[in-house]
Amino acid sequence: MTNITIFNIDDNIKYLLQERASKNGRSLEEEATEILRLALCENQQQPVNIVNMIEKRFSHLGDFELGEITREPMRSAPNFE
Repeated sequence: MTNITIFNIDDNIKYLLQERASKNGRSLEEEATEILRLALCENQQQPVNIVNMIEKRFSHLGDFELGEITREPMRSAPNFE
């Protein structure tokens, strides 16, 4: 296993890490290792695809198309003179 050293860590962060380690019954090093493992290994899932979520949510309605939205002509830019 590899050792790492973190310099200049904020005292408040170290305190919070120690509190979290105590709460979870782990040493400071074990808690830091667990946090890194969770952050780097378990979050490797694919990002959420909003299009697929919407399609899944409304798939029970069947296929349909929305009509084209008519747009007004672009307004001219304001003149502040």
